[in-house]
Amino acid sequence: MSGFRDDRLAALKAKIATLEAGGRADSESLPFGAPQIDDCFLGGGLALGQWHEFTGAGMEVETAASPAAFAALVAAPLARRGEAVWVLRRDDLFAPGLAGLGFPAERLIQVCARDEAEALAITEDALATIGVAAVFAEVEAVDLTAGRRLQLACEKRGSTGFVIRRRPYGGQERKTASGSAAATRWKIAPAASEPGPGEFGLGPPRWRVELERCRGGRTGAWLMEAQTAFTWEAGHGPHPLRLVPELGDRQLAPAEPIRLSA
Repeated sequence: MSGFRDDRLAALKAKIATLEAGGRADSESLPFGAPQIDDCFLGGGLALGQWHEFTGAGMEVETAASPAAFAALVAAPLARRGEAVWVLRRDDLFAPGLAGLGFPAERLIQVCARDEAEALAITEDALATIGVAAVFAEVEAVDLTAGRRLQLACEKRGSTGFVIRRRPYGGQERKTASGSAAATRWKIAPAASEPGPGEFGLGPPRWRVELERCRGGRTGAWLMEAQTAFTWEAGHGPHPLRLVPELGDRQLAPAEPIRLSA
């Protein structure tokens, strides 16, 4: 009898921990396939049915090229389950580029909003629409009220939101209230690529990834690259992103001897 009680108590504690983390006890997660990353999340992967925030560094706060590409690859497995909606403020999304990274662009629906308020409203409606698996929103900022509305919309149909923060060109940073309703917050910066062994030219796109906030989990920083880049096919294999080994794990070329002049 005591064993049954202990099992019930452990299950109840796990359910309470999930609810305190802001999710539902029956919510899914999307693992990256790398324990160094997946162990940072309460459910062993990126929580689905919630929304996540992505931002860039330097000029990327205006162009948002790296955050957009990274978020698209994170969400690529979801886009194969249903439709993906991308809410734009500027009509500069290059869908063939996403397809080249391995994102199923044929499932993509682009919507151009006139202003910030309309972008958030469209995002909320898209998240609550049947058949939509992922929604991307390019907005300047999300306050607590708008964030809670997005979360409620995510929970209605189980869709997952990817908010890409993007400041207007030449604009000043918008001040918002402290705190966020996002399940995670990521900072993405471009990194130098490397060709594979025996290859020449450019390698797969790489990013320096910082998980700055993870509700119910822990933060981390990694170097990641696109695993399915330049395939032009959205396959059903491994996760489209992979972890790049640290420098200490790589095989370094032997150092050339130093020649001293006479």
